[in-house]
Amino acid sequence: MNQLDRVIDEEEEEESQCCHDNSDGTNNNRRKTVCPAAGEHPLQYNYTFWYSRRTPSRPASSQSYEQNIRQIGTVASVEQFWRFYSHLVRPGDLSGHSDFHLFKEGIKPMWEDDSNRSGGKWIIRLRKGLASRFWENIVLAMLGEQFMVGEEICGAVVSIRFQEDILSIWNRTSSDQTTTSRIRDTLRRVLNLPANTIMEYKTHNDSLRDNSSFRNTKISL
Repeated sequence: MNQLDRVIDEEEEEESQCCHDNSDGTNNNRRKTVCPAAGEHPLQYNYTFWYSRRTPSRPASSQSYEQNIRQIGTVASVEQFWRFYSHLVRPGDLSGHSDFHLFKEGIKPMWEDDSNRSGGKWIIRLRKGLASRFWENIVLAMLGEQFMVGEEICGAVVSIRFQEDILSIWNRTSSDQTTTSRIRDTLRRVLNLPANTIMEYKTHNDSLRDNSSFRNTKISL
């Protein structure tokens, strides 16, 4: 059993101690909703970790992507997050074509998900060696509601590639320029990005059209 499998097993055991059936059909991804334990500090939203890895030489499709992505745990409190996160491999230690995703519970990290369909994402390309620190900063900003855009934030992704690593944060409404600008400015602040850092935005509709996450983006300085 590898480290990732151990974390999944531990998380499933913990979830069984504090959950209830979600029978109203609002969440297609999970039968249960995790809740904070007594005395824990609840997050404003529950968040689910996902992991994916694929062979770059194989053509990607939405079906193969959905089959390849793996849900590894959900957290509902600050304490649950740190307990889970402390066992995860850091992004910088992942190999190959791998991704960690952290999304609000009930939202799949897929362009086609109802919560993502009309949205898009900000993209930051990183030189190798920075992914772990930047990922932690963006995750803490998201869980701490530092973006101040209501329910617009869907989740964040760190993508480990051979020549570079890529951070992205997804929001619901790509046409809301005020919101997307606020997300961009908050990203610059929480990541302490230099003023000349190039940031890119891409709508999920554009990703569906060209079947690409990171090509043909709009540049923002």
